[in-house]
Amino acid sequence: MKKHLITATLYTLVTAVLLGIVYPLAVTAIAQLVFRDKANGQLVTRKGELIGSKLIGQPFTGPTYFHSRPSAAGTGYDASASSGSNLASTNKALIDRVTASVAAEKVNNVPVDLVTASGSGLDPDISPAAALAQVSRVAAERHLDEAKLRTFVEGHITDRQFGLLGEPRVNVLALNLALDGGI
Repeated sequence: MKKHLITATLYTLVTAVLLGIVYPLAVTAIAQLVFRDKANGQLVTRKGELIGSKLIGQPFTGPTYFHSRPSAAGTGYDASASSGSNLASTNKALIDRVTASVAAEKVNNVPVDLVTASGSGLDPDISPAAALAQVSRVAAERHLDEAKLRTFVEGHITDRQFGLLGEPRVNVLALNLALDGGI
């Protein structure tokens, strides 16, 4: 009996050290060596100031910027409260929020991702249709040629990974920062 207890205790300790310390440290080291930018959250800085992350959405509300998806995470884009709204499609609160979002966009055939939150509430990307639906507003507010801005947006579309994974998308932070840099 004593021999079994010692074996079980040693096995538990070795497993805890390997899986609780060695393995996480090894994975972290590999990530830092191979994927340094992604392992650190793909933070975006400008002139030494942290602007945001390419991986976490953030709100853009001004008329001169392309807008992100609505966020259901906490009070909006709160990574510590990441989640969808969990409201049923027949829920009056969801219907009212979507109706208000559609009215605020003032665009016919508003793409669904401009008026509904993603599953995490932190999605940094919108569909190309959602970005292109905002071109008229942003062009008018910035006094830009609409055709040039449309071409600029089309140049910021990220295709499917390996040609088949995911959907084409536009990173809103990258697009707005590039737009601030000039067309």
